Amino acid sequence: MSAAPILSLAWRSILSRGLTAALTIALVAVSVMLYLGVEKARQGARASFENTISGVDLIVGARSSPVNLLLYSVFHIGDATNNITWDSYQQVADAPGVAWTVPISLGDSHRGFRVVGTRAEFFERYQYAGRRPLRFADGDAFDGLFEAVAGASVARQLGYGVGDEIVVAHGAGAVSFIEHDLNPFTLTGILAPTGTPVDRSVFVSLEAIEAIHLDGATGRGTGRTSAELEAMDLSPDQITAFLVGLDSPVGALRLQRAVNTYPREPLQAIMPGVALAQLWQVVGAAETTLAAVAAFVVLTGLISILISILTSLNERRREMAILRALGARPRHIFVLLVAEAMLLALAGAVIGAGLTHGALYLGSPLLEARFGIVLIGTGPGLQDLIVIAAVTGAAGLLGMVPAWRAYRQSLADGMTIRV
Repeated sequence: MSAAPILSLAWRSILSRGLTAALTIALVAVSVMLYLGVEKARQGARASFENTISGVDLIVGARSSPVNLLLYSVFHIGDATNNITWDSYQQVADAPGVAWTVPISLGDSHRGFRVVGTRAEFFERYQYAGRRPLRFADGDAFDGLFEAVAGASVARQLGYGVGDEIVVAHGAGAVSFIEHDLNPFTLTGILAPTGTPVDRSVFVSLEAIEAIHLDGATGRGTGRTSAELEAMDLSPDQITAFLVGLDSPVGALRLQRAVNTYPREPLQAIMPGVALAQLWQVVGAAETTLAAVAAFVVLTGLISILISILTSLNERRREMAILRALGARPRHIFVLLVAEAMLLALAGAVIGAGLTHGALYLGSPLLEARFGIVLIGTGPGLQDLIVIAAVTGAAGLLGMVPAWRAYRQSLADGMTIRV
């Protein structure tokens, strides 16, 4: 008996047990869907994490660990070990091969959200998720001295819109007892969701940061008039860090070495992609646990196939005897049951993979629009084929257990059932 008749017979046998087979296929499909869903989400989250910032060749800050510099400059977590003098910033900004720089000044907050002092150029230069530019959901970038831009999460959680006034507080805590309430800021723009720390930040100009601290860092702000402030030089003496874009990425290592050996003060330059990969090794340990849990769910689905075939063996002894009477040999019975297990697994795995990609296709735009979560690299690919083949092969191996019992029963029963 060739393979085609056995497969046809196995499929007909599955159809004859419609409800049981359907439930088994459904369980395998759900387990494969969960496994692939976790894997796709894990890989997409990692790719999105590693693309939290893109299009930036170097990040320069005070000398510390690369991960610490990345945390406070990009994720706005923690504090810098030291600030950078404005003269040092200008030295690096004027270095050969540097196309652009964007300074960042941290230290203040608004109701638990970090306030980032920078230039309006930040909204043009900052990119994420494979060089996606920042977009404004409403309004535009700040232009005046006491104007601000809010990230999507800030605006959503605090109910802000363009034209609202906010007060910046000293320090980075959720609760602050020192507010610069003499100089409220007017929101001129709300950024669209990005799924990055930009969503949880408020952006103001560097000059505004200097202005509210003219009468002391821990004061209520400055009482000077707008005319007095505009007549003053509000260039900062120090900044926290700055982003660097180069004419050619080839010069990144050379400039990095020059910054790291800068003689006037201890500076450090890091490549964002390398530092993000290092940070993922620390925070991404849970991905292995998720993958293991999903794999055990798939194993549960495969065991259901084993149980389904095992529990039906005694009921199918008459079927086996009829097959023997029609010329089937015990080895054909063995192959038949293995084929049934593999077909059940194959059907479940294909359906599960299809459901996974259907859910991702429908859910990805909603995640991006509502939360700014961009899942990268989650389309159909070789991984799906490997999972389907692995599930089918594993089902074949597990199917050998009931197949061996059927083989033994077939030898004992022959063409007549022996009770």
